[in-house]
Amino acid sequence: MQETTRWKKRPPGSNWGDFGADDQAGRMNLITPEKVLQGIAEVHAGLSFNLSLPLDVPGGNVLNPRRYPPVLRPTLRNQQPNMNYALGKDNPHHTDVVSDDLAILHLQYSTQWDSLAHVGSLFDANDDGVAEAVYYNGYRAGIDVVGPSDAADAGIFSSLENRSTSNAKALGIEKMAERCVQGRAVMIDLHAHVGNQRVNVDFNLLNEILNKDNVTIEPGDMVCLHTGFAELLLGMNRQPEEAILAHSCAVLEGRDPKLLEWISDSGLSVIIADNYAVEAHPASHHSGSCATLPLHEHCLFKLGIHLGELWHLTPLANWLRVNQRSRFLLTAPPLRLPGAVGSPVAPIATV
Repeated sequence: MQETTRWKKRPPGSNWGDFGADDQAGRMNLITPEKVLQGIAEVHAGLSFNLSLPLDVPGGNVLNPRRYPPVLRPTLRNQQPNMNYALGKDNPHHTDVVSDDLAILHLQYSTQWDSLAHVGSLFDANDDGVAEAVYYNGYRAGIDVVGPSDAADAGIFSSLENRSTSNAKALGIEKMAERCVQGRAVMIDLHAHVGNQRVNVDFNLLNEILNKDNVTIEPGDMVCLHTGFAELLLGMNRQPEEAILAHSCAVLEGRDPKLLEWISDSGLSVIIADNYAVEAHPASHHSGSCATLPLHEHCLFKLGIHLGELWHLTPLANWLRVNQRSRFLLTAPPLRLPGAVGSPVAPIATV
């Protein structure tokens, strides 16, 4: 643990300072050149799988009322829509026809990464009896992760349309992008064992599945959880049915201390799932003060483990099972968008 001026006390079970006083990469530090070579060594068939949903899936805002599908609009050229724009309008000698557009994009609407600035916690990092809003490695809300106080400066209808009003000066998604996010990944096929049942997977069930499928997780591995949720979403054709989704497919039991301990001890670098939040949301009941999303708190806040959500894992998981494999090369950098707390991702698995 390295000394730092940002905090005097770190959360129990955290690794703050273990990768350096100013670390912003968390367990991405475990994806070493050796892990990249291990991932490359898993490529035998030369087949690639795109693990991204179309970025307008799920459709609507049933899964999260604050997130909406992408909006595409043309840019302006000479105060006209720059879509199928004939440059001959400006110069009769030009034959080009040009289309150019922009996107209004909720960064965590579809297949995504969470940055380490996505979820923090109220914690007494100063060891003075007063809890502060802090993120991984003690980075501070209002100093390192900033945003507006006026609702008019938030959302897509901001009065400051051409200005950013929030900024993760530390822990932004670009810090993950700088690490390239390529290495060996391991598939845990929960769906093969529980189907589309809504099951809260605790450590005992997870360990049973790992043993049955002879799956081993080693330090630095990127762990993928196949539940079938994204495949179910695709079948709903951008009209998600909340009543069905709320009772479908496996989720991790974030309140299980043995599961959280396994995440800590396994040395896994990231956790990826094809469901909405990796863990049960809402979480199982807990009396007293607690995190709404305990696994998010444990991973993003305490350990610096990025979370991937709503990935499309079913075709890959099915191929791996037929071929009696669980490991593959994964390449999955987020957008290199400075200051963002999440990002779409178009991951590629190669087997």
